[in-house]
Amino acid sequence: METDEIKNLETIKRLTANCLSALKPIEDKNRIHTAKIRVRDYYELASVIRNLLKLCIVALDEDGAVVPITIKNQSIDVGLILGIALQLFPIDEFELLNEISILFPVDSRNEDEIFSKNNIPKPS
Repeated sequence: METDEIKNLETIKRLTANCLSALKPIEDKNRIHTAKIRVRDYYELASVIRNLLKLCIVALDEDGAVVPITIKNQSIDVGLILGIALQLFPIDEFELLNEISILFPVDSRNEDEIFSKNNIPKPS
């Protein structure tokens, strides 16, 4: 293997160790991972779950798009839901992809060959 390829592989190993952090494998479970969200307490966790459920109810109700009147607090805290989505967004993994794209730039002249050789549909 060439020296540059060895350096690139070592860099990828270091980056993956540092950047692949959104998912943690579960021991004794093949290919199962967990993703964590941070909440202050059980009340905030309950609020997240309730707001997700209310958002789903509104999304399913094609006619009125309203939370049923039987639910006491009908407002949906969209900010809370978006905050959870941001926690789950794998920014470190995107950093890894960026570093890999720098290490292995795709030559646009060889792009068709790369996609066809690896049976990958070319993006439009």
